[in-house]
Amino acid sequence: MTTDEFLVNQIKKKFGDKAYNPDGSLNRKHIGEAAFGNPNKLKILDSLVHPSVAIDYERWVKQQSHPYVIKEAALLYEAGSYKSLDKIIVVSASEDLRIKRVTARDPQRSEQMIRDIIKNQMPESEKVSRADFVVVNDESQLVIPQVIAIHQHLLSFQPKSY
Repeated sequence: MTTDEFLVNQIKKKFGDKAYNPDGSLNRKHIGEAAFGNPNKLKILDSLVHPSVAIDYERWVKQQSHPYVIKEAALLYEAGSYKSLDKIIVVSASEDLRIKRVTARDPQRSEQMIRDIIKNQMPESEKVSRADFVVVNDESQLVIPQVIAIHQHLLSFQPKSY
C-alpha cells in the first residue's frame, strides 16, 4: 500500500490525499475510520488491496526455494486466498487479548475501531474449526513447541500437485 504506485494512486483517488502521511506512509487512522465503519468503503478498499497483495505474493513465492512457505493474512478466508493453500494454520487468542495486543501495537487505533475491524472478519471459532493446525497464543501454552510440531509436520507433507 506504500510501494505500488498504481495502488497508492487508486487509494488516494477513493480515500483522498489524507490516506497518506506527508512522508508517504499509510495514514492507518484515516483509512481505518473511513473503511471499517462503512461497508461500502471497506469493499472498495478490499477490491483495491487484495488483488495487488495476491500478485505480490505469487511473485515472492516463485522466488523461494525452501521446503514450504507460509502466507500470513488476517483475511485469508474472507478474501478467498485460502483456496490456493495446502494447509491452514490459525493463531488463536481471545478477542479481549487480541484487542489489548492491537491497542499496544497500534496506539492510533481506538478500541472501537479495532472492534469494527474484528466485526468485519470471520468469527474466530469458524476459523479455528476450518484450520488444519491451531496455535494457541493466549498465554496459557508455550507457542514455540506448537510451532515446532507444525514445522515437523510440514517438512514431511507432500503438497498437492497443481
